Amino acid sequence: MGSSFSIHNADGYEQLMGRWSKDLAPQFIAFSGISDGERILDVGCGTGSLTFALANAADLGEIEAIDYSNIFVEETIRRNADPRIKVRQADACALPFDDGTFDRALALLVLHFVPEAEKAVGEMRRVVRPGGVVAGAVWDHLGGMPGMRMVVDTVAAYSDRGRQLRARYCFQPMMQPGEMRQAFADQGLVDVTEAQLMVRMDYQSFDDLWAPIAAGEGPLGNYVASLDALERERTDAAVRDAYEAGRPDGPRSFANIAWACRGIVP
Repeated sequence: MGSSFSIHNADGYEQLMGRWSKDLAPQFIAFSGISDGERILDVGCGTGSLTFALANAADLGEIEAIDYSNIFVEETIRRNADPRIKVRQADACALPFDDGTFDRALALLVLHFVPEAEKAVGEMRRVVRPGGVVAGAVWDHLGGMPGMRMVVDTVAAYSDRGRQLRARYCFQPMMQPGEMRQAFADQGLVDVTEAQLMVRMDYQSFDDLWAPIAAGEGPLGNYVASLDALERERTDAAVRDAYEAGRPDGPRSFANIAWACRGIVP
């Protein structure tokens, strides 16, 4: 099973989301907990935001990082200089590891892009030893990402296709309150805990927000890339107007909430 998140260029992803993943990673690690000597699995490593943060956070024994996208795998390998880190292409719903291999399996900003997200949680549970930890975090697209809601609400005002995009975007797997906690429990994890993590997305200008989306990166980028020239011009102008909100272009800051969940393998 693949991913509903598409990427064309690693640098474009960094501008779109990787820089914010880096900000969120330390909070997620603190929530998940790690200890020296452990063997950790990073499910859906992207360009390595969590992978490299883990390497800096503790004297871990080994970090295995997997991603469905070869673009992400190649970029993480290119950036890596730590012999503890191993990176490979793999499917979160069919992890290529034996049962009980890891002390912890972590998924940062991944599960909401896995169509069979509960299956991925089950696979994470399978490859973690008894007493180990499974943890995940996903953005709250519906109520916790005002900057992105500004964009999707703007495009939704113009067409049925835009409204369909918003419906998909706001209700991806694991995003509703309690949904991830229930999925963890359903997969047999115990002592399940859910929390909210917050970072701010600080943009220097409208182009800082819009450029990777305009280049076709991510779900919103896919939508923009599908527009004809007139629709594209109108959408660019409308989203810019929403961003500027009657003031000159320049820096804007948005608070963003992620749901985080962890459970213990019995």
